[in-house]
Amino acid sequence: MKTFFQFAERETTYRKETLAGVTTFLSMAYILVVNPIILSQAGMDKGALFTATALSAIVGSLLIGILANFPIGIAPSMGLNSFFTFSVCIGMGVQWEIALTGVFVAGIIFMILSVMKIREKIINVIPQDLKYAIAGGIGFFVAFIGFKNAGLVVANPETFVSIGNLSSPATLLAVFGFVITLMMLVRGIRGGIFYGMVATTVLGMITGKIDVPHSIIGKVPSLEPTFGVVFTHLGDIFTLEIMAVIFTFLFVAFFDTAGALIAVASQAGIMKDNKIPNAGRALLADSASGVAGAIFGTSTTASFVESSAGVAVGGRTGFTSIVIALCFSIALFFSPILSVITPEVTAPALIIVGALMATEVRHINWSRLEIVIPTFVTIIMMPLTFSVATGIALGFILYPLAMISLKKWKDVHPIMYILCALFIVYFAFS
Repeated sequence: MKTFFQFAERETTYRKETLAGVTTFLSMAYILVVNPIILSQAGMDKGALFTATALSAIVGSLLIGILANFPIGIAPSMGLNSFFTFSVCIGMGVQWEIALTGVFVAGIIFMILSVMKIREKIINVIPQDLKYAIAGGIGFFVAFIGFKNAGLVVANPETFVSIGNLSSPATLLAVFGFVITLMMLVRGIRGGIFYGMVATTVLGMITGKIDVPHSIIGKVPSLEPTFGVVFTHLGDIFTLEIMAVIFTFLFVAFFDTAGALIAVASQAGIMKDNKIPNAGRALLADSASGVAGAIFGTSTTASFVESSAGVAVGGRTGFTSIVIALCFSIALFFSPILSVITPEVTAPALIIVGALMATEVRHINWSRLEIVIPTFVTIIMMPLTFSVATGIALGFILYPLAMISLKKWKDVHPIMYILCALFIVYFAFS
């Protein structure tokens, strides 16, 4: 097992990998609750969605761990489940069965692109400075999510955002978790992020801010209402409207996953010579999980940026992903206990992990304006637009234009020019 997952080469142990897997699972366990809530508004069965969410996470995490040896968790994407429900099903009036078929087809196309190594090629030709910007930008984005979940940053109609109610019990609980985690990490306590989440959960239950679950074991909901419906609606996708939906699933999922892979590989020290080892296998695992998820009955899956929480406590190999899959398997039978994993519990971890990921910006060449502006826009637009894909797209547009202005167009790979043009078209018609 140690040889297969390259424990010696990546300087890790079973204890580190297990702790990392549990930490990542706790950071992304909210998807088991939130994904059914969002997708059920499209008319889907909430119980079946819970099971489909867990199963897609199990399949995806196992695949990326075994095939690519990456410490990453895969589950239904938060951004794409909202797009699925509110834009496609409710906004466009598309039946959820047809929309789910669109997800299935997008996954098949992803698998073809992965097998042909087109996705891997695109990731590898991204300039190094933009890769650092993507990793750092995702750090700011993750931290912003943490601040929002903690109630420290709230919406404001006059200033867009402002500081939240610091006297709120939920916010104070998150602040406690943040301070405890900070103190443990700066003292060099391994697993400080995980222990901080445990301490926050315990305090929340003691003070009554987190409900103590009335039961531990729950019945696994039936998958029957959603399983396999994509096969009976393949003939309904051949319209311009659905094709546009499929393209959007492809675009957002591609660059969400690319961003997560770059960020986690960089943070874990896996990236070598501006390339991610086994990137093709990782992308194949990601796309295959998307196909499996659609068959089970959930929207597009993606590599979770919350995986960086596990990397922060020592996760370096695919064994971390195996532990994540095991945790999701157990969660199928212990759904009531998931209620203790509230946003306030995971918020401190996300803030601190965001800070750790943001350190990647130190590698950017800040002395060259043609690099500074595209990378800065990439970084800042991720949290401001609440979209990793949008930040990446804007960076991909500005970088080639800046290099052309300096007559250094030969220094940019032709694929970057193709992506630049595609992103301009996408923004023009989206």
